Amino acid sequence: MRSFVRVLLGAALVFAGTSHLTFARRDFRAQVPDFVPLDTDTTVLASGVAEIGLGSALLFTPRRRRRTVGTIAALFFTVIFPGNLSQWVNRRDAFGLDSDEKRVARLFGQPLLIWAALWSTRGPARPVR
Repeated sequence: MRSFVRVLLGAALVFAGTSHLTFARRDFRAQVPDFVPLDTDTTVLASGVAEIGLGSALLFTPRRRRRTVGTIAALFFTVIFPGNLSQWVNRRDAFGLDSDEKRVARLFGQPLLIWAALWSTRGPARPVR
């Protein structure tokens, strides 16, 4: 089950990253908080490249390095959370999130992504010797 979640998360990140660079670029711009010092489009492109890299790493990193990749992915999901908050606070419509209720509901998905990144890249508990 862990491998399935890891592969699903990796594929989702590659897809999301690709969409940053192509068809969903405008929607992702709605998530960039005003305090980010980079140009909005540059931020979207950079985060897309990061997502493609993280997704690929989740898919192809050898088992002995997966824990590190999972930790980095969890940190990434933590760092981008202010973008979701910004979209809600500023009432920016994107990705079909056209109401406060939908935007708030999305906020609860971020902890699930963090959990999935960590859980799917750790092996089962080792027996105590």
